[in-house]
Amino acid sequence: MEDLDGFLLWAVFISLAIISLAILGAFVRLIRGPSLPDRVIAIDLVAYLTMGFLATYSVLIQEETYIDVALVLGLLAFLGTVAFARYIERIHAEEETTEL
Repeated sequence: MEDLDGFLLWAVFISLAIISLAILGAFVRLIRGPSLPDRVIAIDLVAYLTMGFLATYSVLIQEETYIDVALVLGLLAFLGTVAFARYIERIHAEEETTEL
């Protein structure tokens, strides 16, 4: 934190505050719903905002390890989204076959 100049330090703190508020808003959407796809998108948003938070925090403390953690989180979030999409596709296909 000692190597960061005044403007960059303030920019990092403001970014962390804004990302924290965005995560809070995404948690509200996660709780309120109203549907399952809305909640899944909110979980994705929380994961991606957390990635941004970790990357910004990594700049603040000048530690590269947190960027690796953010990348792994992004991969897991992507795989979760793909799994959910396949689940919805399978459910939709089963509903179509029962309607016929």
